Amino acid sequence: MMFFRNYFAIFCFLFFSIILSTIIFFLSFFLSAKLDDVEKLTAYECGFNPFSDSRTEFDIKFYIVAILFIIFDLEVSFLFPWALTLNKITFFGFWSMVLFLIILTVGFIYEWKKGALEWE
Repeated sequence: MMFFRNYFAIFCFLFFSIILSTIIFFLSFFLSAKLDDVEKLTAYECGFNPFSDSRTEFDIKFYIVAILFIIFDLEVSFLFPWALTLNKITFFGFWSMVLFLIILTVGFIYEWKKGALEWE
């Protein structure tokens, strides 16, 4: 009985969140417009028309920019824990991250000079 008393609030939260999310899902499914329009059928995010032959040539620029964004986004995510523990890390921890940032900056400058970030 003690188990149910301790976890009753969690069970209530889980129950209400499942019920509410189910209601919202089905309401949006039944109340939304399901007509295809010109905007839905146009190319978006991928850079080429998705309803053509799969063997056609396409511009690789979008994928290069997307990969570069993911790489820099993941590398910058290392800065957050470093910034939180900056007053507790050692001399080696500080300078290793400074070296990491220098390498990251050199890579960014290299990509910029090569024109990988320019959209034509």
